[in-house]
Amino acid sequence: MPRPDWTPHRRDDGELLGWIHPAGDDWVAVDVLGRPASAPTEWLDAEAALDERGIAWLADPWMLEGEADRPLRVRIVEVTPDREAAPGRIVVKIDDFGDVTRPATEPYVLPWPIPSRLRPPRADDPDPRTL
Repeated sequence: MPRPDWTPHRRDDGELLGWIHPAGDDWVAVDVLGRPASAPTEWLDAEAALDERGIAWLADPWMLEGEADRPLRVRIVEVTPDREAAPGRIVVKIDDFGDVTRPATEPYVLPWPIPSRLRPPRADDPDPRTL
């Protein structure tokens, strides 16, 4: 668990969706990447925010900046939050578009929570299928 006062919130099947932590008299939901998923709110609303967000978005493409002359399209392959004295990490790999014949690439290991250089794609990002 990332912080002692963070309470894990799981789906019915036990999959971790994030955590809920105190914020004054309210509660804040945090997703598995360490991003706020709600503003300070009531406990049930924080749970609802995590339930609504889910984790399917982890399978979406992401963009990694700062490793090449243009942003790289990547996929998340591992998310390990901070635990007690061990720092967490987020591991991504270059998106291979499902091509199993393509050689594997070295993964990029990033700190947890999510750094700003790992972000969702934007409309103005370069097409990753062209050089």
